[in-house]
Amino acid sequence: MGVIARGVSFDMTSRHPTPLAIPPAMVKELRHLLASAISDAKAYDVPGLCRRLNLADGDEQEAFSSKYKYAQKRLVEVSAEQVVASARELAAEEQHFELAEQLAKIDELTGPAVTTLTRRRLIALFEGRPLAREIDDMELIRSLWPVASLRPPHPSDEATLEDYLHRHTIRNDDLTQRDVLETLGLLSCSRAQLFKFLAAVTAPDAFSGAEQVELAEKIDGLLRHDGYTLALAGRISGSPFYAVRSTPTGSPADASISATLAAFDPTQVHARWTMAMERRASEPAGAITLARTLLEDVCKWILDQAGETWQEADDLPVLYRKLAKVLKLAPDDHTEQVFKQILGSCQSVVESLGALRNKLSDAHSSGPKRARPQPRHAELAVNLAGAMATFLVATWEERKSDASGPTTPASPRMGGKKRE
Repeated sequence: MGVIARGVSFDMTSRHPTPLAIPPAMVKELRHLLASAISDAKAYDVPGLCRRLNLADGDEQEAFSSKYKYAQKRLVEVSAEQVVASARELAAEEQHFELAEQLAKIDELTGPAVTTLTRRRLIALFEGRPLAREIDDMELIRSLWPVASLRPPHPSDEATLEDYLHRHTIRNDDLTQRDVLETLGLLSCSRAQLFKFLAAVTAPDAFSGAEQVELAEKIDGLLRHDGYTLALAGRISGSPFYAVRSTPTGSPADASISATLAAFDPTQVHARWTMAMERRASEPAGAITLARTLLEDVCKWILDQAGETWQEADDLPVLYRKLAKVLKLAPDDHTEQVFKQILGSCQSVVESLGALRNKLSDAHSSGPKRARPQPRHAELAVNLAGAMATFLVATWEERKSDASGPTTPASPRMGGKKRE
């Protein structure tokens, strides 16, 4: 099905590198591919096409002698910047897979690479298994590569890469899945092409059910080593589909919050914060649940250290109101209007986090009409929870330093008794 990779947006924005950053070998290859693409035109159209691509003029007779040499002669006379610009213009107008691939590789020079080691590990996931169960492997391959027009590996008697793959995977069956994927160029293709492939093999028309989810999780685990994640992008007809995105680097405050919470409680509280950060992009609903739980943990820990009691049934707003009395954070505890407003806003943030969790997190059944959380929702919830948790811990530490002596930390208590 040709729709496997189409319609899936890849959140992989990259700016074009300057010509000086492009290795000469890549420019040379781009000149060759652009000259080849130009030579696909009729000889009498080649001069006009070159003029339109801002290359030097010439006559039809020269083009009739050799279309490729006509184009190559003019391309070696212009700068790398102009070669890239001309290639982009032609690629925008016509389908030239290899030319588009070379441009994509140039665009990706400034981004983090997916290493050859990671690519080999990704290929290894398909050893002894098909690329898809719901459709034929060749159908999936055709949706991603124009194999009917690509050349087969040398030496080969077949006219096209499609003929080559058909002979060696269907008629003779003497190529392994690794051989197939390496022949398709998965070890050296652009990241954009690799990510299209990964989206296609984890699409519901390739695999379904537990097998689809398991494959997506394995791919995600491998990509994370190189700064990417295969994240849930949405659902189609009730089935999930995935897209590759850059792993979020987090907010500037992440390190500061981590340090504060690790010093306060390096096990449960800090672990909760770490899990929430890690799931912001890949599992927004789970991250929102963890954001609220983080604040609940901090409130319970401080209340316990202060000798106050709390009940298992206490939700986050109740816990926060109890803690606000201990730390004197209630707006009524202050006379300055600006402090009253700030502390009132803190209370609103806590209550809103509880409401956001109830609406968007994974703590409740989603139902047919419930809004689905996006990574930006999780980013907001986790960052707000982290900031509030840090503020509460810092305030408690200051209150302790103002007292006669610090209280010995203990496990949280419920109803005035230690929790087991």
